[in-house]
Amino acid sequence: MKLIADMHMHTIASGHAYGTIREMAMAASEKNLQMIGITEHAPGIPGTVDPFYYGNLKVVPRTLYGVEVLHGCEINVLNDGTLSLAERFIQKLDYAIAGIHGLCYQDVGKEKNTDNLISCIRHEKVKFVSHPDDDHTPLDYERLVVAAKETCTALEVNNSSLVKKDRRINCYENYRVMLDLCVKTGVPIIVNSDAHDPSWVGRFELAEELLESIGFPEELVLNTDMERLRAFLLG
Repeated sequence: MKLIADMHMHTIASGHAYGTIREMAMAASEKNLQMIGITEHAPGIPGTVDPFYYGNLKVVPRTLYGVEVLHGCEINVLNDGTLSLAERFIQKLDYAIAGIHGLCYQDVGKEKNTDNLISCIRHEKVKFVSHPDDDHTPLDYERLVVAAKETCTALEVNNSSLVKKDRRINCYENYRVMLDLCVKTGVPIIVNSDAHDPSWVGRFELAEELLESIGFPEELVLNTDMERLRAFLLG
């Protein structure tokens, strides 16, 4: 399996990451990636960008060091089932990611957590769910996968989560459950590094090992094919 894009990463603009857009793109070029997605955190994460940031993305070159650059945002799922970025800024993005973060979300149990996440993926700009793997905020994977199918949303396998498995409760087990359901229902996944430093761009090793260990079909992995990935994110 050859992964040709990394669509979830953060730069210094997110407040707790350590590379610039150009440094992330250069790292991607060195890994022979064809596309990256710069996806700063939305409001709710301490130190992240003011939403004004998303209104000026047009000044950033669309190609850096031979790598295509898309602009997204990892938007927080809130406890009322809404996204933490205002609609006028969401519309400035190429695509959005919806994710639960404990810094701005309080666990309300498996069913309500799932309700809140499903509410957010119904937004047409949300193309995938970030790191749905941690039982600090448990999810009902059967319901989530069905909703992902209905909304044409992908589910992420996050390499950084697997690196931090000791801090993310039942991470591997949850991915195995989710991935089995994805195969049964034909829901696509996307594999990302969630890099917060250029040295982590294109780091997919643990995610690839997991997928290989369960024989996950390559045709359901979006970022193995550039045409399919671009159509999914931008179509």
